[in-house]
Amino acid sequence: MSAPDRTNGPNATSGIVGGAAAGAVAYVLGYLFAYVTQQSAVEEQLAGFNFFADLFGGDPIPTWQAIGWVFYNGHFVDTQIPSLVGGSQSTNLISQADGGSLTLLFVVPPVLLVLAGLVASRVAGATEPADGAKAGAFVLVGYLPLAVIGALLFRYSVGDGSVAPDLVTAVLLAGAVYPALFGAVGGAGATLLSD
Repeated sequence: MSAPDRTNGPNATSGIVGGAAAGAVAYVLGYLFAYVTQQSAVEEQLAGFNFFADLFGGDPIPTWQAIGWVFYNGHFVDTQIPSLVGGSQSTNLISQADGGSLTLLFVVPPVLLVLAGLVASRVAGATEPADGAKAGAFVLVGYLPLAVIGALLFRYSVGDGSVAPDLVTAVLLAGAVYPALFGAVGGAGATLLSD
């Protein structure tokens, strides 16, 4: 006799709550990893711009916002930068870097989301891979709102435009696809590991 399916039954709430909490924790840990590993490099790169911004009465770019751009770049979400002749250009600061610890930021979000999916599946008590995948996909419930809020918080106004993660891909790719996909993989994996 198998254990009750808690992802669709009366205990589905524990799967959703566990997934939401694990997703939120994964988002925060991912940002903190980016902050801790990239703070000095980002501050160094911002020093010249912030010097001129301060000299001409502009607001310097806060390090925490610029690290947000790098964090979203780790989800393959480009940063939109206004161009001098109008419009904007898209860039991924990680892709333009010369390797090193910065490229590790492409790996960290998927790993954290797989772990979050594993936790969500365990909390839901899933025993079958399909049920584990459903429970793991619930990390989206915690990750998506933070991805939307972060995309808005990491917006730096410059002139008539702003430097910020592309909002559409921040919501769809970083906020929805990443947590649903990698969370489901972690959730299904959790049931296979418990056998």
